[in-house]
Amino acid sequence: MTDREAVLQALFAALSALPATVLRGEVVPERVPAAGLVILRDGDPGEPDVTLSPLEYHWRHRAELEAVVQGASRDADFDDLCAAIAAALAADRTLGGACDWAEPGPPRPVDLAVEGAAALKAAVIPVTLHYTTAAALG
Repeated sequence: MTDREAVLQALFAALSALPATVLRGEVVPERVPAAGLVILRDGDPGEPDVTLSPLEYHWRHRAELEAVVQGASRDADFDDLCAAIAAALAADRTLGGACDWAEPGPPRPVDLAVEGAAALKAAVIPVTLHYTTAAALG
């Protein structure tokens, strides 16, 4: 397993402790669970900084979390879900030693109308993962 995949799996494991349903790389299902939904997208590792002696690649990988809630109390539920994500990441910024630092960014919320159902509140939450690998492919 590459270091990149190990970091993404560690992020997924940290998020799996949330009360919401957590998926990785899936499409948004037709029904959002009552506790909310978080989908981890692998995102973009970007271009690494490189040191030559020893050869190391220093990544600032931007993963994305899609957070979705639905229902009458969606504003409060969304706030609770964002707070739970922040707490899960603040509890262990190194994700069990898989990376040097995990830093969530601010959510960009949007309300989405759903025909015949309660509206959704959703956001993309960027998470920057700082880690170092010995190979360019992670």
